Amino acid sequence: MADIADRANDVVLESMDSLLAARKPAFVGRSLSECLDCGDEIPAARQIAAPGCTLCTFCQSITEKRGHANG
Repeated sequence: MADIADRANDVVLESMDSLLAARKPAFVGRSLSECLDCGDEIPAARQIAAPGCTLCTFCQSITEKRGHANG
């Protein structure tokens, strides 16, 4: 026989499952071959590892340090 804690746990899990199922996947656009900031080539390995990237690793690290992650 399930007690109140088991039932509460079931309700929470059902709610979480519902919320996760309704969540829209993050948009991942096409990776660029050239960095938007400096114009340097973005290596193919980075394009594969970070789908949708728009900045080279150097510019991305600067952007993240400034607190404006955008690519």
